[in-house]
Amino acid sequence: MEAFLVSVSTVAFAEMGDRTQLLCLMLAAHYRRPWPILAGVLCATLANHALAGLIGVRLGRFLTPVLLDTLVGVSMIGMALCSLKPDTLREDATQGRRANAFIATLIAFFVAEMGDKTQIATLALAAAYANLLAVVAGTTAGMLLANAPVVLLGKVFAERLPLKAIQYAASALFLVLGALFIFRAVHGAR
Repeated sequence: MEAFLVSVSTVAFAEMGDRTQLLCLMLAAHYRRPWPILAGVLCATLANHALAGLIGVRLGRFLTPVLLDTLVGVSMIGMALCSLKPDTLREDATQGRRANAFIATLIAFFVAEMGDKTQIATLALAAAYANLLAVVAGTTAGMLLANAPVVLLGKVFAERLPLKAIQYAASALFLVLGALFIFRAVHGAR
């Protein structure tokens, strides 16, 4: 349960103001069909985060618990720093406007999520926790929690979000998680 809850909260906060959230906003404004867009986000996130999780689990098997906790802690602190820089979305990210909303979202979201901080967080969480299913379910749920309001309420909702405050909160969450993993590493080394 811990793996699921940490994964949900980490990704939900990290996604605020992220380029994939901006992509959801653009897709919602363009297609005005929230359910196919959310279905595309769900499928793309499951595929992307399952891939990242599998890589994380494989890496986690080769590392000692102390080294693993240290690497996850350092990566979370790195994510804290990355969270402070707001993302931008290039205009070409939503090209292919002739495709239907689901396919366009599926492809655009999967590609936009590659190398994104939420994908990296998924990789790190999967390396840290033995339960891949809980991590992928949690990161996917966190992604949907962050993006569903944007897709359903569109531009009106997005304009009212205090993105700076959310970025600082996400950064603080990553910093706390990083410190916890480093504390576990130091404690485990004794």
